[in-house]
Amino acid sequence: MEETKSPQQKKILFYKEKDPYGFMSNFYKRPIELNDQIWPTTEHYFQAMKYPSLPEYREKIRVQKSCMIIKRMGQKREGFRADWEKVKEQIMKDCLIAKFTQNKDLQNELLNTGDAILVEHTKNDKYWGDGGDGGNGTIGKNALGKILQQVRSELRQALKEETPKQGAAELK
Repeated sequence: MEETKSPQQKKILFYKEKDPYGFMSNFYKRPIELNDQIWPTTEHYFQAMKYPSLPEYREKIRVQKSCMIIKRMGQKREGFRADWEKVKEQIMKDCLIAKFTQNKDLQNELLNTGDAILVEHTKNDKYWGDGGDGGNGTIGKNALGKILQQVRSELRQALKEETPKQGAAELK
């Protein structure tokens, strides 16, 4: 999306995967491997994890080409996990760690955001996004941006501590 600077700290706003900083979008087409399977995007994995008791449905999500369709598939209530509200942020973090440790170019892009505040800028989502408020916290929670900042910090720490025999890809 766009970058803005506040007097205190730089903000990076992102949303669409084809825009600048779009690599932070869950729709960004870069595969991850989790649970011994390849997932086309983090969105695929995230939506599938809502249905632990429906392996066939998870597989339909995993092989679906369109992220918009899988997002809608993730709205199905039948088989939806009861503890979702408790686990969704950890599941998001898990898939983001996979994305940025398994794709070194994306890891570098994330690290190159420095200490900027990362904001999923959309009026369509008040939980994962900013609700359209530019990351001011008046409308949206910006949970995705905050988790990305945590992952960036953990990657940076892992790289500081790494020895020649181990890499940030081992972060888990």
